Amino acid sequence: MGTMFGLCFLTFLLFSPFAFSELCNPQDKKVLLQIKKDLNNPYLLASWNPDMDCCHWYCVKCDRKTHRIISLIMLSSVPDTNLSGSIPPSVGDLPYLETLEFHKLPKLTGPIQPTIAKLTRLQTLTISWTNISGPVPDFLGQLKNLEFLDLSFNNLSGPIPSSLSQLPNLLSLGLDRNRLTGPIPDSFGSFKKPGPSIILSHNQLSGPIPASLGNLDPQRIDFSRNKLEGDASMLFGLNKTTQMIDVSRNLLAFNLSKVEFPTSLISLDLNHNKIYGSIPVELTAVDFLQAFNVSYNRLCGEIPQGGRLQRFDAYSYFHNKCLCGSPLLSCK
Repeated sequence: MGTMFGLCFLTFLLFSPFAFSELCNPQDKKVLLQIKKDLNNPYLLASWNPDMDCCHWYCVKCDRKTHRIISLIMLSSVPDTNLSGSIPPSVGDLPYLETLEFHKLPKLTGPIQPTIAKLTRLQTLTISWTNISGPVPDFLGQLKNLEFLDLSFNNLSGPIPSSLSQLPNLLSLGLDRNRLTGPIPDSFGSFKKPGPSIILSHNQLSGPIPASLGNLDPQRIDFSRNKLEGDASMLFGLNKTTQMIDVSRNLLAFNLSKVEFPTSLISLDLNHNKIYGSIPVELTAVDFLQAFNVSYNRLCGEIPQGGRLQRFDAYSYFHNKCLCGSPLLSCK
């Protein structure tokens, strides 16, 4: 059974003087038992014995001083045939929660519960690799303490709510691998600088990338595998410190010759678009570039010599209009 629960964090205080006294808040315990019932008493929660102190249960963590439940992390490395149903509405009745995670639970279905809006102390919300569906809820913008929001690998659909930009402490936003449609909200340009890493890949987003995103300087941007059009040059800039940009497999069309690249870039992927112009010689000054791909575009001219550009093979450059020079064929 230990391997099953290996990733649910808990320390058994076997030698503590409190080992045989109840520290857990009775209301929190009542809520947790309701959650267990709503999820059909899954094997993952077998340790949730009402005769034991709930601060000693798997998947939960109590605050050391207040003994209120501050973390509920439900994840399974082995598919749990029992754990099925929707996210229990009663999760909203754990008012001290700072971390709430549902991960790799394929039989978790239904929408993201509105009661989650009550969890005003929440810093991390992860619902990933499940089969939840419905929209990304507007109310998530009310969780002002959120730092990490990961809703990746689900069946969420509809537009991205503009209210997410109202999260002042957000460091990372992951909405990838869903079925989201519509544009990237223009409001995303008003994230508090430098702005969170924004991962929106593998959706069906369309329209232009908002020019307002030029105000941000996030660590990572991944808009790949969507239907985005037009310009992406606002994502770049000499004064930025962004490390990873992936806008591959879209319908983007802009002049690469005029783009100024941050020297902090580690990974740049522009493949499968309609990008034109030439590769700027300034890219040779990007000293830490480890991944690079501009294939399947409409680029022309000689690949600049120097820096790290010749360290990438022909596959990083091929299927362009008239690119030439090492590692491709020499220019005529």
